[in-house]
Amino acid sequence: MNVFFHTFGCKANQYDTEQVRQAFTGAGATEVDDPAAADVAVVNSCTVTAESEAKLRRFVGRIARGRSDLRTVVMGCAAALDDGRIAALPSVRAVVGGAEPEVVLASAGVISLPHLTSDVRRLTTGQGRQRGLLKIQDGCDEHCTFCATTLARGANRSRPIAELVDEARALSQRHAEIVLTGVHIGTYGLDRTTENREPTTLGRLLEALVAAVPAARFRLSSIEATEVDDTIAQLLIEAPRHVAAHLHAPLQSGSDRVLKRMGRHWYTAASYRARLEWLAERLPVFGLGADIIAGFPGETEADHRATVALIEALPFTYLHVFPFSARPDAPAAKLHDQLPPATIRARAAELRALGDQKAKSYRERRKGQFADGVVSGRLAGKLDVVTQDYLSVYLSTDRWDGRARFEVRIT
Repeated sequence: MNVFFHTFGCKANQYDTEQVRQAFTGAGATEVDDPAAADVAVVNSCTVTAESEAKLRRFVGRIARGRSDLRTVVMGCAAALDDGRIAALPSVRAVVGGAEPEVVLASAGVISLPHLTSDVRRLTTGQGRQRGLLKIQDGCDEHCTFCATTLARGANRSRPIAELVDEARALSQRHAEIVLTGVHIGTYGLDRTTENREPTTLGRLLEALVAAVPAARFRLSSIEATEVDDTIAQLLIEAPRHVAAHLHAPLQSGSDRVLKRMGRHWYTAASYRARLEWLAERLPVFGLGADIIAGFPGETEADHRATVALIEALPFTYLHVFPFSARPDAPAAKLHDQLPPATIRARAAELRALGDQKAKSYRERRKGQFADGVVSGRLAGKLDVVTQDYLSVYLSTDRWDGRARFEVRIT
């Protein structure tokens, strides 16, 4: 059986797809890169925006074109909330909410081998990449009004530290960098209260990983700025070889009024700014990214200007800007004062331009300096090397000695 895999969305989704991929290949299936050569297509879906679901439906329709024999299984977040539109797409055999490998295998008509436990598949996650993924938790206990992920993923569920340390050791045999991922990683451990009579927190997990796997560089994926506790901050400052000097801290809006309408009650624009400025003052090299939503319902011009002012004030090195789009399953779709599409597009364009300007300025400041680089992949015949502060440097392969991690000069 030939199987094609495609993933929409975040690193947590990428991790889930890798688990399912390992289950299929372990059961004797062959992975193919071309859907035209596949008997089964497994598509991992995202529900973060209405556009992400539209892309999913277009993609599934495209790979099924002229293929009456193709069997498609759609898994993941959008699948968990399907109202029947995904199930009705051509070639879709099953819609699987979540990402349990055994369920996806069965839905595709494959019987999992008894010895293929979830733990074994986790230990091989990320094969073929220099940067491995380690999913530390799933789900989220917050209820942002623009987000349907909580509905799709459920409550916060953290994995035990000992299990994650074992997986990290295995990943480090093939990966120079390990990215800690999940849905809301800053709340890691809050559902476990204590472990070995000590509080279970993301900071404690990071300490355990660094101690157990000193050769690897760990990177945090998206984390709330105010959830970077003193332990994490100390590691960022004092252990740059072990913890990458980079944070992706979702902001969404620089207006407290809009943040309240978004349901993001755990921080204000001022507390967000204070934490990141404190870190920036102590980190000589610091990659800083954020998610921003442009044109949230009720956002006034003054609210938008507050967001622009906060972005200008902080040392961002890139931005991910999302024009607001109503998710039918999310409460924000029912909020009054929905903005005209033209206003949303204009505000998103301004924020993207500001993000591009910030990225260019930071790159110029770093030009000619040396960095700790990890090979991430290849692009157009060159090595894609990712620095600790999340810059990409492209190098010729002519003189590459095969090392996964080395000092690189930023050009």
